[in-house]
Amino acid sequence: MLQHAHEGPLRIFKSLYPEGDAVCHNVIVHPPGGVVGGDRLDVSVSLQAGSHALVSTPGATRFYDGDGRTGRQQVTLDLQAGARLEWLPLETIAYPGCLAENHIRFQLAEGAQLLGWDVVALGLPAAGSPFTHGRFTQRIEWPGVWLEQGRLDGTDQRLLDSHVGLGGRRAMASLWFACGTALGTRQQEDLIEAVRQAFPTQAQDGRLSLAATWSHPRLLVVRGLADTVEPLMNGLQSVWAAIRRQAWDLSAPPPRIWRV
Repeated sequence: MLQHAHEGPLRIFKSLYPEGDAVCHNVIVHPPGGVVGGDRLDVSVSLQAGSHALVSTPGATRFYDGDGRTGRQQVTLDLQAGARLEWLPLETIAYPGCLAENHIRFQLAEGAQLLGWDVVALGLPAAGSPFTHGRFTQRIEWPGVWLEQGRLDGTDQRLLDSHVGLGGRRAMASLWFACGTALGTRQQEDLIEAVRQAFPTQAQDGRLSLAATWSHPRLLVVRGLADTVEPLMNGLQSVWAAIRRQAWDLSAPPPRIWRV
């Protein structure tokens, strides 16, 4: 049974069942269109045992210049035994001058699985508005298993432009497949091979870079870098479809909201 509640403008816009009753696709919208200094968005998703949901957004999350104040987004995901969640929002755009914090925290019970991603674009280079100032802080946490956090500062040219940093690219992503119960060795090998086979070729997508690893027996992580969001998102969608097929024996019809 689907239940949702909201305070303020952030809300579930639509729940769809394009794959039948077994998987509920949910669309989260924020009508104001962005986050400015002093704003805080809190999203909490809880899945009951054995349920399966896909959550996405119809557009990018935008962190605007906050006039010296911090804008925050906090996402909390809680999966009970055997639940499956696909957390697949469209990209986050950090506008020049923003002071932004983006935090994701999740918990998985035994047998639960979470397929999620987080995509960040720094500035708007196509519009002549590069990320030359401002700060974007990111934190992704699975308590006791995985913690990553970092701060991207628009004035830190060594991080943004060096070969040991972003190498001049301004779109980045993390995709993860987290398992409440570890897969067997053969399952892990087959899954990461399917993921790598799904990577687009370099000739098709220019400076797109993708890499995958099992960073923990219960956690497969894919990292991506690109000049712009579009090739990066295309690559992630291919990986998402490969994981769905290999891990869950499901087809991967793209959520309708991605094609609007």
